[in-house]
Amino acid sequence: MTIEVNVRFAPGTVFSLSPTLRLGSDEARRWLDEQFVALGAEPMRASGRVLVADKVLAVAAAAGAGQFRRDAAWADRYAASVVAALGRDVVRVETDTSMVTY
Repeated sequence: MTIEVNVRFAPGTVFSLSPTLRLGSDEARRWLDEQFVALGAEPMRASGRVLVADKVLAVAAAAGAGQFRRDAAWADRYAASVVAALGRDVVRVETDTSMVTY
């Protein structure tokens, strides 16, 4: 079974991540919540409600390509959190088009 998270910042800037960590959904959501706050990510909806997929996208966008490039452990934790929080084995996060697909 393939477990993969692709994060795209621009057509030529894509990170293909196969997480080595395995997390439970509660732990994954808690980590994404912490990163959302720590990175100063903004809610995407006017209501202020933040769905899990929105949080996945916002954390990647706020972190930027540099974070994925500089910190392999952080990128692995992000990918593990994404698959656990969304309950999907293959996820594509496109920060340039604001889309999350699985």
